Amino acid sequence: MSHIALRNGMKVADFKVFMAVFLFSCVFIFIPEAGEAFRNASIHHGFILSFFKFAILATFGECLALRMRTGSYNQPGFGILPRMFVWGILGVIIKTAFTVFYTGTPSVLVYLGFADKTADLFSGSMELKVLTVFCISAAMNMTFAPVMMTMHKITDMHITSNGGKLSAFLSHRIDFAQALRDIDWKVMWNVVFKKTIPFFWIPAHTITFLLPAEFQMLIAALLGMALGLILAAAGNLKQETPCLATT
Repeated sequence: MSHIALRNGMKVADFKVFMAVFLFSCVFIFIPEAGEAFRNASIHHGFILSFFKFAILATFGECLALRMRTGSYNQPGFGILPRMFVWGILGVIIKTAFTVFYTGTPSVLVYLGFADKTADLFSGSMELKVLTVFCISAAMNMTFAPVMMTMHKITDMHITSNGGKLSAFLSHRIDFAQALRDIDWKVMWNVVFKKTIPFFWIPAHTITFLLPAEFQMLIAALLGMALGLILAAAGNLKQETPCLATT
């Protein structure tokens, strides 16, 4: 009976999550003013919106990963609030990285002779525009992304070690030296860096950079949901592959 009750409880939880996502989507589908307000806020308050986009969507991705791994969207010690706080801060940092690489990489391409000025890279042929955004994505993901993913892993371990409590997370100092030693770099390199960056993140962000600027961070936040799933899958390698430990 307890197993049946648990399954029924999860079906109810899944239904609630589905309805919440459905109703949230309907707001933007059937109320044009909501979409326009979101667009204007993204243009004029990009950093603030990035904080909330990542805090909500990327954390939701981690909850989905937890659901896949344990059958529950939340559990003691998981720490939804500190995860939302971390993802919000990372969202601001990612917004900054998008701006830096979207501006800086075309300047390098102009220096290398691909165009006379950066505007030509985006107003020329589609092939040149795709090449440009691919270079932006590759430059960002091969330099910034590994650092960001490592920082996320460190904060994730800090959240877990403090029982998922926001107060403990904020008040206890992170021992970065010990955290770096505790990371399983075999999994971090072979799965998170070596495979997901070239085969998922670079193509995904290439498409993202082709979109209007006001929608790029929304798509990036949605991709943050995928990051949560990827990191959860990497974490399961401890159970699946004896020679590799969890990330």
